[in-house]
Amino acid sequence: MDVGSGSGYLLATLHHLLPPSDRKTHIVGVEHIQELVSASIENLKRDGLERELGNGRIVAMQGDGRKGCPEFAPYSAIHVGAAAPCIPETLVQQLASPGRLIVPVDRPTSNYQDLYQIDKSVDGKVEKKILFGVMYVPLTNAEEQWSM
Repeated sequence: MDVGSGSGYLLATLHHLLPPSDRKTHIVGVEHIQELVSASIENLKRDGLERELGNGRIVAMQGDGRKGCPEFAPYSAIHVGAAAPCIPETLVQQLASPGRLIVPVDRPTSNYQDLYQIDKSVDGKVEKKILFGVMYVPLTNAEEQWSM
């Protein structure tokens, strides 16, 4: 799942990374701006992925990315393309076991963020580590409380 899927380029990239024999993986993009969802769909069609959009292999939808998309969970991989105020527990819950979440998280006293890698093991144990510092735009409505 790609939270903040914008123009759809990462959705197309993720699709092209899958082996052709993989017929069951869903690639889900959640974007809060409808105009970007529409542009994403058009971009994916221009990339020759109209069939994948039609059969649900690729899903580009408008929604609150902070809530993820439980309909298609669990996800083996989740990417968040905007800075969250804290690690989004809702998205951690939607991770498969095993699964990996990549999310930029605000530093309390800085305009920068830390890029976190959150891994869920086969037995459901969650491990978090900081990869490096980054600077992302804030997740829309980030001032609203996230569950910790």
